[in-house]
Amino acid sequence: MAERPVVVRIAPSPTGDPHVGTAYIALFNYAFAKQRGGKFLLRIEDTDRVRSTKASEDMILASLRWLGFSWDEGPDVGGPNGPYRQSERLDIYQKHVDELVAKGEAYWCTCSAERLDGVRKEQTARKENPGYDGRCRFRDHAEVQAERTRGVAAVVRLTVPRGGDDPKKGKDGRAEPVKVRFKDLLRGDVEFDTREIDDQVLLKSDGYPTYHLANIVDDHLMGVTHVLRGEEWISSTPKHVLLYQAFGWQAPAFAHLPLLRNADKSKVSKRKNPVSLSYFKECGYFPDAMINFLGMMAFTFEDGREIFTLDDFVKNFQLERVVLGGPVFDLKKLLWLNGRYLREQRTDAELVGYLKERLFSDDYLTRVVAVVKERFEKAEDLIDYAPYFFTGSVSPATEDLLVKGKSKKESMGVWEALVEKIDLQQDFTAARVEELLNAFLEEKGLSAKEAFMPLRWMVTGKKATPPLHDTMAVLGRERVRTRIRAGLERLKALPEKPPATA
Repeated sequence: MAERPVVVRIAPSPTGDPHVGTAYIALFNYAFAKQRGGKFLLRIEDTDRVRSTKASEDMILASLRWLGFSWDEGPDVGGPNGPYRQSERLDIYQKHVDELVAKGEAYWCTCSAERLDGVRKEQTARKENPGYDGRCRFRDHAEVQAERTRGVAAVVRLTVPRGGDDPKKGKDGRAEPVKVRFKDLLRGDVEFDTREIDDQVLLKSDGYPTYHLANIVDDHLMGVTHVLRGEEWISSTPKHVLLYQAFGWQAPAFAHLPLLRNADKSKVSKRKNPVSLSYFKECGYFPDAMINFLGMMAFTFEDGREIFTLDDFVKNFQLERVVLGGPVFDLKKLLWLNGRYLREQRTDAELVGYLKERLFSDDYLTRVVAVVKERFEKAEDLIDYAPYFFTGSVSPATEDLLVKGKSKKESMGVWEALVEKIDLQQDFTAARVEELLNAFLEEKGLSAKEAFMPLRWMVTGKKATPPLHDTMAVLGRERVRTRIRAGLERLKALPEKPPATA
């Protein structure tokens, strides 16, 4: 059989900020496809009806384009395999679910959440792998259908083959254990026992597919030949292999890339480091430096070079040179690399333009002046009065970050709750920030006097500023939340005060 032309995809979920991990996976997929004359597709996985937003999708696409990526098919450029948003493909998933049910490869399940919770507790008590026990799998189909007709909520589950020693085997268990095998292009042969695989939900009771069903159907219909994704998906791959087998389709080749890690080897997350591409763009990092940095995460050039372009990466990329050890997302390394790009890859004239764009644009200065003009007398006083508008970080005394009347632990709880709300507040105008802060004070039972002074110190490093909501809006969400998290790290290192003695 002739080898199929290479087709890869990335499929971000528009449920928040554009993540550096998305760009990292995109880079390796892009290089793999372009080097082989293949296609690079972008698909939006927006079946999380609660968290998915168009604003998040727009930010993801804009950030990827900022980094220099383009795609051959996608929601904004079209293509022969659309639509490219999963929420617009529901009829396609329903058709394929019906096919699986008709073939006996999937079944309807009407078990309630309460019953499922009880089953899991019983399995845990018996020290079994918790998972669906297959009750509806072995019930009379007419009985299940009658419940659905009466309006009982139902899902569709995958019929996972069971071996004779499987506690969930039911009446169709085979004599021998059942193994699911696949070859990982980076890790070699991988094997799972179906005792470790649940009868996975494929279609939810609201008619929306789960990731597993939509992913497989879309990859097949869009002609994806290679799936390069993060290693956190290894445990899901046997479910996907079983689905390909159930449909009678050829599975793509799989390669699971190492996850980006913090210095302590934990998974990179916003709680320890900035991870939003919007942050790096707003704070003045160069897109080519970011691409260079992400390319260094799990790959080394044969000639040992550290500075390279996206085109260089595409030309020299070799999957076999990917290093599986967890690459450390080291901000100091990124800052060093960005400095080299600033000095070596930009002319003086380009740097002037860069500074005007990032720190002294007409738009930004107009917003700064609007909130500070009543508070300084001559031009050179501006920087002294409001340096926090032009710096990356601030350095308040740690004690000033404590909420009045609260302990270190209680204060950290307040700021952790606030920064989580700021994470979700994509509209960061002064009016919306004021609404957010007032609602937060009411929720926590705090007065403005108790909360605003430490918050002001945290985001500006100053005791006196223009109104806090105006100041935060000008600083922008990325700077604000990064400074609050930096303040939390400072508080974490603050010794607890000993209890007062009588």
